[in-house]
Amino acid sequence: MHDDAPPPPEDSEALGPEADHEAVGRKILLDQLTGQARSRAELAAKLSRKRVPEEVATRLLDRFQEVGLIDDAAFAREWVQSRQTGRGLARRALAVELRRKGVDADVVTDAVDEVDPADELEAARRLVRRKLPSLQRFDAATQVRRLTGMLARKGYPSGVAYSVVREEIAGADSLVDEPL
Repeated sequence: MHDDAPPPPEDSEALGPEADHEAVGRKILLDQLTGQARSRAELAAKLSRKRVPEEVATRLLDRFQEVGLIDDAAFAREWVQSRQTGRGLARRALAVELRRKGVDADVVTDAVDEVDPADELEAARRLVRRKLPSLQRFDAATQVRRLTGMLARKGYPSGVAYSVVREEIAGADSLVDEPL
């Protein structure tokens, strides 16, 4: 460290012009929306963390929403489609995730209602089928407990989880018992 460095300026004018909050906010929003959709609440939180004044943030968010760059309904539909197909999440878990992302309850309900119950049931079956082979060394009670626990963590109601697990274990047992 050098002792000849000038001390910081006393007045704020000597610091130079203040950052253009609108330009900063616009860049933050565009950067955040590049690559993946985000909810309005997520974007508002990001602007707040970056110290963009609330009135500027609201104006920018409104404008981005007006031109279709922010669309919570489309975001929710995409989220549900992606997470239900890719991770096998049930409607309940999807709703929790969307609410955590700040999506309005009505929008969450509409998006989650688009999940076909038959698709949800089939996703549960796929999850159980994928996990079941790794549990063959355990007794039936342990298999049921672990598989229903896995489905519960993915948001499946206990009745659905238990019936799917019982059916898949019974199906796997009948495959083992069949002569080749």
